[in-house]
Amino acid sequence: MTFKILVVDDEKNIRIGLGKSLEMEGYQVYLAEDGNEALKEMLKKDIDLVITDLRMPKISGEEVLKKISNSYPTVPVIILTGHGTVENAVNAMRNGAYDFITKPVNLDRLNLLVKRALASRKLVQEHRALQQEVARLEQKKHQPFIGKSPQMNRIFELIEQVAPTNASLLITGESGVGKEVVADAVHNSSDRRDKPFIKLHCAALSESLLESELFGHEKGAFTGAVSVKKGRFELAHEGTIFLDEIGEINPSVQIKILRVLQEKSFERVGGEKTIQVDTRIIAATNRDLKKEVERGNFREDLYYRLNVININIPPLRERKEDIPLLASTFLKEFAQENHKAVEGIDNKAAMLLYNYAWPGNVRELRNCIESALVLSRNHFIALEDLPPQIGESSKEGVIRIDVGTSMAEAEKLIIRGTLASLNNNKSRAAEILGIGRKTLHRKIHDYGLEEDFLKKS
Repeated sequence: MTFKILVVDDEKNIRIGLGKSLEMEGYQVYLAEDGNEALKEMLKKDIDLVITDLRMPKISGEEVLKKISNSYPTVPVIILTGHGTVENAVNAMRNGAYDFITKPVNLDRLNLLVKRALASRKLVQEHRALQQEVARLEQKKHQPFIGKSPQMNRIFELIEQVAPTNASLLITGESGVGKEVVADAVHNSSDRRDKPFIKLHCAALSESLLESELFGHEKGAFTGAVSVKKGRFELAHEGTIFLDEIGEINPSVQIKILRVLQEKSFERVGGEKTIQVDTRIIAATNRDLKKEVERGNFREDLYYRLNVININIPPLRERKEDIPLLASTFLKEFAQENHKAVEGIDNKAAMLLYNYAWPGNVRELRNCIESALVLSRNHFIALEDLPPQIGESSKEGVIRIDVGTSMAEAEKLIIRGTLASLNNNKSRAAEILGIGRKTLHRKIHDYGLEEDFLKKS
């Protein structure tokens, strides 16, 4: 990387001499004879360092410093000054100058200052980039659960109520609805948010491995146990543990988890020392644990200990008004990640997304939007960009209304589908639907259709 330096001085010999000296050191140098020209160069070039005389006509060095500090705060400024204006140079440093050097200029001293100033700028830039990345990760980490349906609003209220407590929480719902996202939201909103948040997918491990993962083991407890290992409960001390697919664990492990809930203690596998822990337990399952209790597959006492608070997340097909908001959110996220200028989803594609049953729930919708965005060649996702199963599930010109759908929801689906098929032509839609244009506008407003992700035309 070649650093760009701007030299500003109304004395031509000094300006050219410093420029040549700095070019010999490998820098790319730009020259300006006054403050006005210097500020114009700053707009045109990506300058890394400014060396400016203090006394100049039109705009003084102090003014140049002030404007650069305000508009380009990471660009260091070195002041050139005569012996009679050293006090002014010191004042300039108080106002943001990196350093000053007196005339006649000692080139060795100047080169040293330049190297230090550029190194300082690089550190500042790296620090800012790191802060931005941390902020981005934190924002992603603390991203709220998305939705505007009545069901989701109730879940938001529950999260707000239960997060500050230590109560055990059981999150239920089909695969892909976002159970882990709710667990994240609860932990991040709790008093334990600065403590460990440990996650374990129970269905992914065998009985012996699951027990070791949860409770740890002592050296020599079994073949391969060459050292002491802390378990997830121990690692989550003073924090939260999230046990996903809790319905898959076997009875012997169920007993040990029950003891942790009751006594807040356990022993490592192969160990005799009792370990005390303060850990909040959040569990999740896509099974009906009450039925599993009736079948004898899950301990009733553990079920009630886990199910102090229950948050049931409905499938996406039962809260269709969340689909546009989720799709829009995922679209923005993936457009940024993939550096693609995709602005939205066109009407026909949007209608298919709205009518599709989403057996894989939010996870499937997220994958669908990512795939469509990557394949899209235009500024809007179109029908041909969607995965095949989305298009095959619906016929163009057909609106699917399930048995049991309320009259209001059915009307909303009909209006939305008609608008989509007519590319949002409201006059034609009102004519086909047999209602007045004003009535249609009112219903669009009442149903929140003007806020969805349809391409406006």
